[in-house]
Amino acid sequence: MNVALVLGVGPDRGMGAQLCKRFAARRLHVVVSGRTKDTLDCVVRAIEKEGGSASSMVADATREHEVKELFSRAEEKGNIDLAVYNAGNNTPGSLQDMTAQYFEDAWRVCCYGGFLFGREAARIMTSKGSGTIIFTGASASLRGRAGFGAFNSSKAGLRGFAQALAKECGPQGIHVGHVVIDGAINGEKVTKKYPEFVKKVGNDRLIQIESIVDAYEFLWKQPVTGWSFEVDVRTASEPW
Repeated sequence: MNVALVLGVGPDRGMGAQLCKRFAARRLHVVVSGRTKDTLDCVVRAIEKEGGSASSMVADATREHEVKELFSRAEEKGNIDLAVYNAGNNTPGSLQDMTAQYFEDAWRVCCYGGFLFGREAARIMTSKGSGTIIFTGASASLRGRAGFGAFNSSKAGLRGFAQALAKECGPQGIHVGHVVIDGAINGEKVTKKYPEFVKKVGNDRLIQIESIVDAYEFLWKQPVTGWSFEVDVRTASEPW
């Protein structure tokens, strides 16, 4: 059975969980991975309830041995056809007031973790000459902004790495893509943690999760004669 491995899975109405549900619906066995087992198990149960196939695997994206073990265990489930790196939260803060540790932690989750994940996925997929690796990006991937120096640098670094990986692995039959999510997602993290923000900007400025997931599926389905590296998603009212 073909396998989709998604690292960076949180609550049900979050990007990671919805990616898992979509690819389970496309008849892939989904390896649901992140740091919180209870959360992962909830996603697996929801997938199985709908007739899909999934398993949960706890892993910290910043720990090399855990990422290696994750891919080793995922291979036991079948052929890894799709690997999605979705780890990394927004890390705002003034650069002048920021500690070195805070800055490094942002980089380790967004960029270093992406390197570990992409390297292991590429090693496995190269042996069979096919597969798709997709990285989750953000507005910060493309432009710097005051108050977001840590997030900007880590996301831009991830995008640069993904592009290098795409050029290195493309001739070997591996499709590497990057999805720029340009705006706030209409999911649990935003609606529950920042209700005042939602009230201020309105629902028309929140990107529907399903529309973002469509972009990942689009990249996954592309034939070798027509690959895209990057897809960006935003609402009609998002200033860009």
